[in-house]
Amino acid sequence: MFMIYKHSLMYFITGSSGIPNIPDLAAFAEVDGVEVGYCDINNQTIQPRQDWVKQALDNYHGHLRMYTYYCFYNLPDFFTEFISILKRQSNQTGGVHIVQKIEGCEWNENTGEVNGVLQYGYDGEGFLEFDFQRLTWIPLKPEAVIFTENLISDRNDEKDYFTKICPHRLKWYLDIGKSSMQRTVLPSVSLLQKTPSSPVTCHATGFYPGKAVMFWRKDGNEIHENKGEILHNHDGTFQLSVNMNASSVPSEDWTSYSCVFQFSGVEDNIITKLNKSTIRTNWGKIKLAMMKVRNTEKLVRDGLIRYKEKNSPNNLSELSERLNPETT
Repeated sequence: MFMIYKHSLMYFITGSSGIPNIPDLAAFAEVDGVEVGYCDINNQTIQPRQDWVKQALDNYHGHLRMYTYYCFYNLPDFFTEFISILKRQSNQTGGVHIVQKIEGCEWNENTGEVNGVLQYGYDGEGFLEFDFQRLTWIPLKPEAVIFTENLISDRNDEKDYFTKICPHRLKWYLDIGKSSMQRTVLPSVSLLQKTPSSPVTCHATGFYPGKAVMFWRKDGNEIHENKGEILHNHDGTFQLSVNMNASSVPSEDWTSYSCVFQFSGVEDNIITKLNKSTIRTNWGKIKLAMMKVRNTEKLVRDGLIRYKEKNSPNNLSELSERLNPETT
């Protein structure tokens, strides 16, 4: 399978109104899916998330000034006006409203192709996006038409920024952060299964960067089913899972199946054979827990019986004495 080396620089901004105890603006940046910094609205500071980003901001003060202006002057004014216009259009004076903006660029290292990304969402739905091929704003809601009219003069500026300035900045980040961003950490790959009838999950975790593909194959041929998505781990690494329904596979055919993990920049694939002895399950634990419950029930039951036997009257006269103590 041909690996595509695609890099990205993305900014995620959320503006809101009517939400108590929540900042009106939140913004953070990602390089290749890794958070590198965010705008601390409460303290009016730029907070780096990676050591190399902190060094870059310390060494390039112009870069820090650029983000400071963008986060604490440009964005608040823009989002405040954006929400105000929408409220006036819909005759809304209050309530909770959220505007989301995604902007950035993607660079294909194989082909050199560059793509810009510029999208707006409003109250959880697509609202407005920019078509970089036609240099046209596309309204996704009727209320967005007014914004396309106001932003007409910015079309060429948008193209220049997202297809020239943004990719140049992305390559600069990749260069100064290469010791961290371009490191390679191999994954731990395991086969998991919840119950005997559940799909077998091939799970890879702890790898970096987040550029990998994983699939099941039979006799060397890829099985196109249950494709997973790459997810973040809390430590900055990534994880990926793919499932396969093995319940209908005869035991003698299991050796024909394997899970293949292909890593960007690594020549050799990580191949894990489908083998019942290596599958990590939890139904054994469930059985053990059930046995413990049953054993506990038996102990309780036996204890109750012994208690009853020990404390029960052994003859009718003793029973009579207990029921009628005054007569004894």
